Order: sequence, then C-alpha cells, then structure tokens
Amino acid sequence: MHPVIEQVTQEIIERSHKTRSAYLKYIDSVAKKGPIRSGMCCGNLAHGFAACSAQEKADLTGDQKPNIAIITAYNDMLSAHEPYKYAPDQIKEAIRAAGGVAQVAGGVPAMCDGITQGQPGMELSLFSRDLIAMTTAVGMSHNMFDGALYLGVCDKIVPGLLIGALSFGHLPAIFVPAGPMPSGLTNKEKSRARQAYATGQIGRKELLEAESASYHSPGTCTFYGTANSNQMMMEIMGLHLPGSSFVNPYTPLRDELTKAAATQVLKFTALGDDYRPIAHMVSEKAIVNAVIGLLATGGSTNHTMHLIAIARASGIVLNWDDFDRLSKAVPLITKIYPNGPADVNHFQAAGGMGVLIAELLRNGLLHEDILTVADERGMNNYRQEPKIIDDKLTWEPVPESSLDTEVLGTVEKPFATGGGLHVMHGNLGRGISKLSAVSPEHQIIEAPAIVFDDQEDMLAAFKRGELEKDFVAVIRFQGPRSNGMPELHKLTPPLGVLQDKGFKVALVTDGRMSGASGKVPSAIHMCPECEAGGPLTKVLNGDIISMNLQTGNINVLVDEAEFNARVPVPNTAKNHHYGMGREMFGGFRLGASSAETGASNLFLVD
Repeated sequence: MHPVIEQVTQEIIERSHKTRSAYLKYIDSVAKKGPIRSGMCCGNLAHGFAACSAQEKADLTGDQKPNIAIITAYNDMLSAHEPYKYAPDQIKEAIRAAGGVAQVAGGVPAMCDGITQGQPGMELSLFSRDLIAMTTAVGMSHNMFDGALYLGVCDKIVPGLLIGALSFGHLPAIFVPAGPMPSGLTNKEKSRARQAYATGQIGRKELLEAESASYHSPGTCTFYGTANSNQMMMEIMGLHLPGSSFVNPYTPLRDELTKAAATQVLKFTALGDDYRPIAHMVSEKAIVNAVIGLLATGGSTNHTMHLIAIARASGIVLNWDDFDRLSKAVPLITKIYPNGPADVNHFQAAGGMGVLIAELLRNGLLHEDILTVADERGMNNYRQEPKIIDDKLTWEPVPESSLDTEVLGTVEKPFATGGGLHVMHGNLGRGISKLSAVSPEHQIIEAPAIVFDDQEDMLAAFKRGELEKDFVAVIRFQGPRSNGMPELHKLTPPLGVLQDKGFKVALVTDGRMSGASGKVPSAIHMCPECEAGGPLTKVLNGDIISMNLQTGNINVLVDEAEFNARVPVPNTAKNHHYGMGREMFGGFRLGASSAETGASNLFLVD
C-alpha cells in the first residue's frame, strides 16, 4: 500500500475506535440466526404479508425462506430513476426462483438537481438526503426482512439510501444501479450552447434544443457529476456487483445484472453460511476506497459532505484533512466531463471501473481486503466485467490496460499528479476546491471582491455588463443553515464567459457548486457558514482576495485588526424560507451541522 494511504487509514481507524466499536456492538447485538420475522406476533406477521400471494404467505409463515426488502427511488419524471419501473417485478421473479420472497418495503423521494438548478426547489435538495435516509428507515422498520436491495442513482438519493441502510446494518444489502443514458449531444457542445445563451447569441428555443439533445432518454446524465460519482463509489466500496455501474438501461445486460443482484443478496443473509451484514462492509478501508475513487476520477465535490455523513452513520470519523492528504497521494487518471470532453459511456468503453480498479490495485492505491458483494470477498473480483455469453451472465477479466488513454489513463502517466480536491484555508475559513477541471493558469488569482447575498443578484449584474473586469464573486448566506445550501451551478456559464474574455474571475461561497464544477476557480462549502457569522460576512466590496488553489490558501488582504473589528453582516433575506415546500424544512435548516461535518440533521457520530 502507498504509505500515505496506509497512514491515513490507520489514523481514521484509531480516531474512530470508540464510535465504530459502539456502532458494531449494537449492530451485532440485533443480528440473529434465522428469519427476522420469526420473532413477530401473529397479528404483526399477518399484516406484513396480507397482500402477498398464497404461496408467498406460506413461504413467509415458515422459518426457512428469506424475505428481501426492496427500497426504490423510482419515479418516471427523472430520467435516471425511470428505468427502475420494472425492476421490482424482475427482482421478485428472480428471488422467487432462487427460493426466497421479496417485497417492496418502501419508496423514497428522488429529486433532480438538474431540474431544480437555480429554482426555489433546489433549496430542498441537500436536506432530501437526510429525508431519504429517514424514509429508508421507515420502510425497513417493519422488521420483516433478512436483506435489502436499494434502487437509486442520483445526487442525494444514494447517500441517503446508504445512511438509512446503515441504521439496519445487521442486514446484508446490495445497491442496484440503473445505468447512464446513451451519449447524445457532446458535453462540450452543451456547454458552448449555455455560454452562447448567457451572452444573448442564441435564444431559449435553441438552448432548449441543445439541452434536449443532451438529456434525451432514460438513464443517468452522462457527465461525471454527483450521480455518476455515486455509482463509481458504490462499486469501489464493493456494494455493486462488479462492472455493473455504467451499463445502459433497457439492455439485456442491465436486466441480467439486476436479476443477479437479487439472487446474490440471498447468499449473504443470516440464514446461510456466508453472512455479510452491510455494517461490516462499510468499514474504514471501504470509506478510504471511496475517497480514493473520488480523487482518481475527479468526482463530485458534494461527496466531501456525503462521504463524511455516510462514514459517521457507520461510526467512522472522516474529515476534510483526510481528503486533502489523500489527494496529494492519489493521481487523477480519468478525464470525464467536466474534467475533459468524454462522458461516462466513453469511460465505460475505455475499460470502465474494472480497468480503473485494476490500475489502482496494481499500484498500491486501493485496499483490496474489504468485504464486498462479489462471490469472493475482496476487491480483486472487481477486475472483472460482466458479459452475456450463450444467453448466460458471466464475468470475464477486464482488458490489461485502458482502451482509450485519453479518457482512462495510468498511474505512471496520470492527467495530474494529485487528485484535485484541496482543503482551502485562511482568514476566510475552511472550504473545498476542485482543481481537476481548472487550467493551471487560472488556479492562482488575486482580485477585488464583489459581494452578493443572492445568486440572482450576480446574474443581474452580469446582464447589466457590470462584471467586465477582474473580480472574486463572494456569494454569501448559501450554507445549510441559511437556505439549505443550494448548488450555484447556474453561475458557471456567465463566469465562464468572463473568463474566456480574459478576465480573472473566481467564486467564494458557503454554498455548493455540484459535481459539474468546471473551469472557473472556486472555494466552496466555506466554514463557518455566513448564517453562523462566518468570515465571509465581514468581506466588503473592493477587498482584495487572494486564492491559491495549488497551496490551498484563501485570504482577504485586509489588516488583521481591522478585519477582526468588522461587525458581521446579518442575513436580511428571508425570502428563501417560504414557498415550494421550503417552509416545511425549517427544522432541517436550524439543526444542520456544518458542511465540514456532513451538513446533516441526523444523529450521527459527533
């Protein structure tokens, strides 16, 4: 193992000893041999299988057959989750044939940041993760189940499902992906259309045509944002079947993988001899693998919060400094949009997760000895890819090396020597910066601040032509306790336009920029957030801000005594608390932890 990875992992293990031990002690105490439902009263059990077929009732009355829960994020408005429409029936049929029973235990909400981007509904997005975790727990709380299959793809859905699953960590679980839509309009052309619209070169009709050609069918969006980062992480943690993350929906291979996940979970229940509870799968080493995968692929900045919350749900204390140290040891070896022109289908064609995992394992950059959902327990099984041969699903070794080194490179010849996620620190607090899509000439900037308390104010200033200069946009009161920490990706096109004109521009905010964070330098998730009186509330228009993404330094160049003497500006904009359901999330805003501790309302590790 790489010494830095080994050292960071060991520090996480030691730091987490007390809380991890307490979590596993509880989980192991509720695990039991035999079906979970065997301890239920007759009335409880009768309610639990009242809607089942006569055969299923007979099966569930006995004490031999396992009952598998299906928690699904299906809805047919979101392209990524529409492919789950028929999955429960496929799963039930496969499990029935294999000697078990399956029931849909519950559905969880699934919202799309792409639809709500720049809209009021976006302010519910981050908190939907915790709501999904809670909804998962409600579905599982009937205590009828011996294992679970979790069906979800996008931004907050997978982290929420996993946090909820860890509350039932005594049960085995497999995550079932749905796959990306086929490639449409290239990401480069889509980005060009957005910038052309921002400058008035094309109208709404032409922009909608470009967007529709990009997002055009069932499946995940093809750029490498949070949704596809989720899929990568589930596989590199061993929670997906090998090679299943990026197989397109509504293909024979996708269907067979869904059925295989269904029968696979049956092998790991407490009724058999190979019991694999998810609590023991999501270990310190598995969490480190997820961070490594994120860094090696230039994944979503959102996971600097989600992974911390996931880890804490399993008693593991992960922090931003762990990300920062690992980033300096793990090279960037993929170029997928926004870090390059290719999409996830190109990545899959180049060798996909199997080649990526094999490359990391060969170079001591990944923990092999973790518990997985593959037949054999370690990560070596993930050097394989699924195929249908003679009408039968099988796994074969992946290619020895990448089939397209412009998309999937090597540790020896990486696209960058570091993983591209840095902790930013200085007198403006602590935050996160993603370097992987930012050109080196834009990674250091010193310019006057222009302060906004709403993204719409900045967009209006751009349209008035007031931003044709060097500046650092400071967008305040965008943290979880202020307005739910919406993504500010709507600001990317105008900032990109200004950068292309030769101006030095950057963004500093206590909000988010999403997995689609692109070429404009930014320091995001700044803590303490403005609602808690963070340093950004003391920045004035014209203050010089110095940002160095390479070293992680971010400072306002104001005399220390003068800056400390300034009174924090209060948040006067309360229009973000009402309408579009936001009034119902007041408790979430009040109770949210900092971005650095996962921006969570849940009772997780302190």
